Amino acid sequence: MPGENLSRDEAQERAALLSVDSYEVSLDLRSAVGEAGAEGVPRTFRSVTTIRFRCAEPGAATFADLIAPSVTSVSLNGKDLDPGEVFDGSRIELEDLAAENELVVDAQCAYSRTGEGMHRFVDPEDGEVYLYTQYEPADSRRVFTNFEQPDLKAPFRFEVRAPEGWTVWSNGAGELTDGVWRFAETKPISTYITAVVAGPYHYVTDRYTRTFDDGTTLEIPLGAMCRKGLAPYFDADDVFLVTKQGLDFFHDHFDYPYPFGKYDQAFVPEYNLGAMENPGLVTFREEYIFRGKVTQASYEGRANVILHEMAHMWFGDLVTMVWWDDLWLKESFADFMGTFANVGATRFTDAWITFANRRKAWAYRADQLPSTHPITADIRDLQDAKLNFDGITYAKGASVLKQLVAYVGQDAFLDGARRYFKRHAYGNTRLGDLLTALEETSGRDMAGWARSWLQTAGVNSLTPQVILNPEGRVSELAIVQEAPESHPELRPHRVAVGLYRREDGDGPLVRYARAEVDVDGPRTVVGELAGAEAPELVLVNDEDLTYCKIRFDEGSLATLRDGLGEITDPLARALCWSALWNLTRDALMPARDFIDLVLRFAGRESDIGVLQMLHAWANSALTHYAAPDWRTEGGRLLTEGALKELRLAEPGSQHQLTWARFFANVASGEADLQLLQGLLEGTAKIDGLDVDQELRWAFLEPLAAHGAADESVLAAELARDDTASGKRHQVRCLAARPSAAVKAQAWAAVVESDALSNALVEATIAGFMQPSQRATLAPYAAKYFASIERVWAERSIQIGMDVVKGLFPALRDSQDTLDATDAWLAAHEDAAPALRRLVLEARDDLARTLRGQACDIAAAG
Repeated sequence: MPGENLSRDEAQERAALLSVDSYEVSLDLRSAVGEAGAEGVPRTFRSVTTIRFRCAEPGAATFADLIAPSVTSVSLNGKDLDPGEVFDGSRIELEDLAAENELVVDAQCAYSRTGEGMHRFVDPEDGEVYLYTQYEPADSRRVFTNFEQPDLKAPFRFEVRAPEGWTVWSNGAGELTDGVWRFAETKPISTYITAVVAGPYHYVTDRYTRTFDDGTTLEIPLGAMCRKGLAPYFDADDVFLVTKQGLDFFHDHFDYPYPFGKYDQAFVPEYNLGAMENPGLVTFREEYIFRGKVTQASYEGRANVILHEMAHMWFGDLVTMVWWDDLWLKESFADFMGTFANVGATRFTDAWITFANRRKAWAYRADQLPSTHPITADIRDLQDAKLNFDGITYAKGASVLKQLVAYVGQDAFLDGARRYFKRHAYGNTRLGDLLTALEETSGRDMAGWARSWLQTAGVNSLTPQVILNPEGRVSELAIVQEAPESHPELRPHRVAVGLYRREDGDGPLVRYARAEVDVDGPRTVVGELAGAEAPELVLVNDEDLTYCKIRFDEGSLATLRDGLGEITDPLARALCWSALWNLTRDALMPARDFIDLVLRFAGRESDIGVLQMLHAWANSALTHYAAPDWRTEGGRLLTEGALKELRLAEPGSQHQLTWARFFANVASGEADLQLLQGLLEGTAKIDGLDVDQELRWAFLEPLAAHGAADESVLAAELARDDTASGKRHQVRCLAARPSAAVKAQAWAAVVESDALSNALVEATIAGFMQPSQRATLAPYAAKYFASIERVWAERSIQIGMDVVKGLFPALRDSQDTLDATDAWLAAHEDAAPALRRLVLEARDDLARTLRGQACDIAAAG
C-alpha cells in the first residue's frame, strides 16, 4: 500500500509537528480462540486506541499509522471522521489539528501468521492458542493506531480482554479485574518496543534485589514463560541465574538503576528473530529452550542473547535513536555489552573467543558485500531499516566498540556511557550525543575516530612483514594495511602483535613476545619487537583488539599448515582459523586446503563453539568453493574424518555430539546412511551417544535427502514427536526428498501460497535447498527470477526476505546463473531498493563462489 513504507523525510516532518502525551490501547483478544470466519477472511481482533498529542502548528495536517483490514470509527477532537475517506489501509489522514488533540480509533486488526504484529500460534500438540507481539521496526501499527517512529515517545497504558483461563502480560505490571487485564502506565517509550503476550503459558517467577551504596533497595519481579508443551524442558533456574548476574553487572557498570519495574522473559513460538528488547517483557525464540542435549556453546549463546537484550534496557529503551540511521546506537552497544557481560559476570568466561570466531565472521561477510554501509547508515525508509539489522550494525559495530575501548580505555568508555544515560534518559539521540559524552570522559578527539570507523564502510587487511638480520633475529617487523578499491579508507587500529614459536623446537606453539602499537597508514613499524628472536608465527591482531582481516607472511602460513593445532592459546587459535577461512572466501586458499586443515586439526579443538564453526565452514567450503569435480572426493574425506572423530570422542561428551551432527550433515554414501539408519533403529551403537529426539531429526534429514526415508517414515516420526518442533522438522525433511514432484510441491507452498506460517516457510526453504540435488533444483533458477518481484509486492517483508534470500539459485553455481542475475538486475532497475539489495548480495556470494572454485581448480593442477 502506498503509505506503508514510511520515509525518513516524512518522519522528520511529523516529529517537528507533533509531541505525544499518552496512549491508551484496549485490545479484545477473545477472538483468538473458536472457529475462524469465512475462508479467505482474516481472523481479527478489536483494537481501540486513544492518543493525546500536541501540534506545534494548529491547523496543520498529519497522519496516524494503522495497518488493518477495517476501521469502524475515527474521532478527532470529538468530531467523527468517515473511515472510508480518511483511512487508506495503512494511514489515517488527520487535518485541521488543534494545539492539543485527542484521536480515538476503533479498528479490526488481523492476527498474524508471519511473526509480524500480533502473531497467533496453535499448538499441534494440545490445540492451545498462544499470542505474542513483535514490532521492530514498524509493526505495532498492525495492532493499534499510532505514530510509528522511534522519536515520538510517550507513556502507554494497555488493557486487554482475553479468553477465560488465559494470562496476559505487557510492559507494565498487570492485574485481572472484572474480566479485563489492566496494565500500569509505562515510562515514555517508542511504539516498536511495546508488547503484549497472551495465552495459557507456563510461567515461573523469581525476584532480584539489590541494595545501593546509599542504602536504598531496588526490587525487580522476575518472570519467565514458555508454551506448556515445552515446560518439561524449561530450565528457568539457569535463565534466572544469568538474568540476576546480568542485572548485577549492569548496575555495577552503568550506575543507573533498571528503570522499567518488572522483568519478564517470554520464550515464544515461530519467532523471526533471536529476541526483542521490549522493556519489562523481553521476547525470545523458543528454540532457546533445549529439547535435547546441546553443547555449552548453546547455553553460552542463550546467555549472550539474554544479556544483549538486557543491555538494551539502557541502550535503546531508556535512550533511543531518533531514526533508524543510528540503529547502531543500540544494536552495536548491545552486541558488545552482551559479550562483555558474559565474560565479566557469568560462567562463560571465554565468550570473547566466540565473538572473534562467530560474530565477526558475520561482520566480515556483510562488510564485503556490495550493500555494505557505514555503521551509521543512510536509512531512507522502513524497508531500508528492516534490512539493516545486519552484520554491520550488530557485529561490526560491536567489534568497533571493542576497538574503541582499547583506544580510550575501559573506564573512560563506561564513564561516557553513564553520562549518556543520565543526560538523555527517556529521550532520543544521534551519533553526536554519544561522541560528546565520550570526548568529555576520554579527552580524545572522537570526530576523527568516528569518521574512520563509523562513517566509512569496508574492512582493512593487516599483513606482517618480517625482516631478519644475519643472526636470525628480527631486524624490522612492520604491519602493512590495505583496503579494497571499492572502500579505500585506511583506519587507525590499536593492535597487539604476538610472536609465537615452538618451545625447545618441538613443543606447542606459544607466544614469547608481544607489543601493542597504533597502526596508522599503509605501513607501520613495530619498533618494540626489533631484536626479538625469529618467530615461527606472527599474529598481527592478537587478542582481537581491532576489526580487520588478519593476513600472514609466508613463514607464518607454513607454520599454520604444519602445526595449527599446536597453538595453545584458544583465542589465538580461533583467530588463526578465522583468518584462514577469510583466505578461503577470498580465493587466496584453495577450498581443499582448508578442508585438509579441518581434517587434520579440528579434532584437537578444545573450544566447542569454534569446533562447531569449523564444521560449518568446512561444509560451506565443500558446497560452494570446492572444484565441482572434487566435491565427491571432498565429501568422502569429510565423512570419513567426521566418523573417525566421532568414534574417538569421549563417550557422552559435547565433542561427541558435535561430531555426530557433523557426520549427519556430510553423510551421503550407502554405508554412512546405513549407520545413521542403524543409530535411529537401535541396531547400531556408538558408546555414549544418546540419540534423543532432536538428534533423531538431525539423522533423518540426510536420509530423506538421499531417498532413504520416505513420507511414511517421516509421518511415523511425527507421530512419535507430535509437537510444534516435530512439525517443523517433518516439514523440512519432507521438502528435502530428492524428487521433482516434491520440489514442485514445496515451491508452490512457499511461492504460490501464503498458507504456511513463517516458521514453516523457513523449514520448507531449508529442506528444499539440498547440495546433493543440484540437477533436480536446476529448473527453479528461471522460476526464481520470474517470481521474486511479485512475491515482494504481495507478501510481508519478512516472508519476502525469506523467499528472496532462501530460494536464490546459489546451488546452480555457474556463469549462466550469474548472467541471469545480472539480466534481472538490469531489467529491474526500478524494483524496490530493498529487493534489489537482496539480489545484489546473492549475486556477490555467487561471484565469490565462482572465484573460489577457480582457485581450487587451479590448485588441482
